[in-house]
Amino acid sequence: MTQSSRQGEGDQEQPFVSHLLELRDRLLHMVIAVFAVFLVLFPFANDIYHWVASPLMAHLPEGTSMIATEVASPFLTPFKLSLIASVFLVMPYILHQFWSFVAPGLYRHERKMVVPLLISSVLLFYLGMAFAYFVVFPLVFAFFTGTAPEGVAVMTDISRYLDFVLTLFFAFGIAFEVPIATILMVWAGITTPDKLLEKRPYIIVGAFLVGMLLTPPDIISQTLLALPMWVLFEVGVLFSRILVRRRGDEEDRAAEPQPAPAAAQHNNPGSPVQDATPRTTPADPVSQGVDNGRFVPMSDDEMEAELDTIEAEEDEEDFIGTENTSTDKPEESDSGTAAADEVHAKLERVKALRESEDMEGARALLYEVLEEGNAEQRRVARNILAQLDS
Repeated sequence: MTQSSRQGEGDQEQPFVSHLLELRDRLLHMVIAVFAVFLVLFPFANDIYHWVASPLMAHLPEGTSMIATEVASPFLTPFKLSLIASVFLVMPYILHQFWSFVAPGLYRHERKMVVPLLISSVLLFYLGMAFAYFVVFPLVFAFFTGTAPEGVAVMTDISRYLDFVLTLFFAFGIAFEVPIATILMVWAGITTPDKLLEKRPYIIVGAFLVGMLLTPPDIISQTLLALPMWVLFEVGVLFSRILVRRRGDEEDRAAEPQPAPAAAQHNNPGSPVQDATPRTTPADPVSQGVDNGRFVPMSDDEMEAELDTIEAEEDEEDFIGTENTSTDKPEESDSGTAAADEVHAKLERVKALRESEDMEGARALLYEVLEEGNAEQRRVARNILAQLDS
C-alpha cells in the first residue's frame, strides 16, 4: 500500500518542511496550553502543596511539621508542583496534538486501534496516581513515622518530600500501563496470550523487581506496586485474547468468498442479448483482468505479455491450418466465419457501451475479443483498451 493510501480522504502528501512546520505549531499549542493552566493554578500553589502533603502531615507526631532547609524552597517547591500539575492536567490535550500529527500517516485499522489505547493509557495513568495517593501514601507514611527511633523528631523537608511523592506518582502511573503494553505486544505479533501465560512466574518476579527499583527501599511500597502490576498483567492478557479472537473473526469474514454481482445485460439492435461477464476459465491468463465480475486493470507489462502469448498461439494455429488446408472441411470454415461474426458483433456492442459510458461492460467484452477474435479483431480491441486506459 502506498503512502497516499494511508492518508485520510481529501488529504494530500505534504513535503518534509510542511511536516516540520505543523509539528512546530502543535508544540506551541502544547506549551501555550500548559502555560495557561499554570497561570490558573499558580495562585493556589500553596493550597495544592498542602493537599499533596496531607498524607504525611496526618501521620506526623504532635508538635512537628514540615520544614524548608533552603532559602528559596518555600517559593520554588510550590512553583514546581504547580508546573508539574499543569502538565498532568493538560496531558490529554498533549496526546491529542501528537495523535493529530501522526494520524494521517496511519492505516485505517491502525487508527481504530490507537484511539482506544490512547484514551485507556491516560485513564490508567491517572488511576495509578490516584492509587498511590489514596492507598499507598497513607500506609507508607504511617510505617515511616511509626518506625522513627525514640528521640528523633520527624520533620521532612518540603522539597525532598515533593521529589519523593513525584517519584511514586510516576512509578505507579507507569506501572498501571502494563495492560496497554501487553496488548501492544500481542497486536504487533511479538508474542501471544498463551506464551505470556507460560511466562507468568517470571512476570511475577519481574513485577517485584520493578517495584524494588521504582519505589523507596521498603517492603510496603514495593508490594503495593508489584501486586497491581501482576493483576493488570492478567487484565492485559484477557483483553489481548479478545483482540486476537476479534482479529481472527475479521480474517475469516474476509476469507469467505463473496458472491459475484450479476453482470448487466445490454440489448443491441441486430444482435442477441449476451452476458457481459468474460467466459474465461480461472487458468486462462486473460481472466486475471476480471475478479468476481469486477474489472481489475492489468499493468502495461502484463498486457503486453498476454498479447504476445495470444499472437504466438494464433501464428502457430495459422501455420498448422496452412499445412492442413487440403484436409479442412467446409463445416469448419463455416464455423470459423460464424465465430468471427460473433466477435464482430461484440465489437459493435463495445462501441454502444462506450457511448453509454458503461466502461466496465466494454472492458469485459474487449477481453472476450482478445480471447476469441482473430488478429485484426484483437488489434482493434487492443487499441480500444489503450484509449480507455489513457
